[in-house]
Amino acid sequence: MANFVLQELPEEMSDGKKVVFPKMQTYSLHDYKTVIKHMRAYSGSISEGLIRAVFDALASTMQSWMPLGHSIKIDGLGVFSLSLGFDTSTPSEQALSQEQQDGEDSKTKYRHVCIKGINFKPDAELLQKMNKQATFDRVSTDVVVAKKCKYSREERLEKAKTIISKHGYMTLTDYALATEQSRSSASIDLKRLVADADSGITTRGSHSHKVWVAKK
Repeated sequence: MANFVLQELPEEMSDGKKVVFPKMQTYSLHDYKTVIKHMRAYSGSISEGLIRAVFDALASTMQSWMPLGHSIKIDGLGVFSLSLGFDTSTPSEQALSQEQQDGEDSKTKYRHVCIKGINFKPDAELLQKMNKQATFDRVSTDVVVAKKCKYSREERLEKAKTIISKHGYMTLTDYALATEQSRSSASIDLKRLVADADSGITTRGSHSHKVWVAKK
C-alpha cells in the first residue's frame, strides 16, 4: 500500500481557484543494483549478468538511434522520444544581441540545438496492470498548501527584463531559476506577463523553441 497527501495547486497555476490533487509520497529511490536484483527475483532462471547486458544493449540502442530522429517503443512499457532545446550554455549563444535576433537571417540565429531530455509515454496496459494491484492510503487529513513565490509580480518582471537585457532573450529555465519557481509555475506566470500589454515582454518561437524577448 502506498501513501498520498492532498496538495493544493499553486495560485498562479489555478487562476486563483482552489484546486486540490493527490500527490504520492515517495520514500526511496531504487538504484540500478536494486532494480537488477528485483528483476532477477522475478525472472528466476535469468542471471543478473544477462539482465545487465540487456539494459546496456537498450541504452546503447537508444543512444545510437534516437538522435537520428527515431523513437523507441517497448511493448508493455512505453515509448521513449527526445526533447530538444537551445544550448544556452554556449558563450556564442549567450552573446546574441537583440539586433542579431531581429535580422533577416533569423532562421540561423540559434545555431546550437541540443537534447534537453527524454520524454516517456507509458503503455496503457502497464498503467492498467499497476492500477489493478495498487492501493493508496491518505496519510493526513490536512491539505498541503503550495508555497507561494517570495517575489512580487513587479520583482519577477524586473528579473525577466534584466535577463533579456543581458542576453537578448530569456528561456523558461532562466526565468524559473531567477524567480525560484517550478517550470510549470514559471510558464503560467510568463503567459500572464505576456498577456499584459504594459509588461514590455513578448515571445518568439514555439514549444521547446520558445524564448521571451523585449517587445518593440
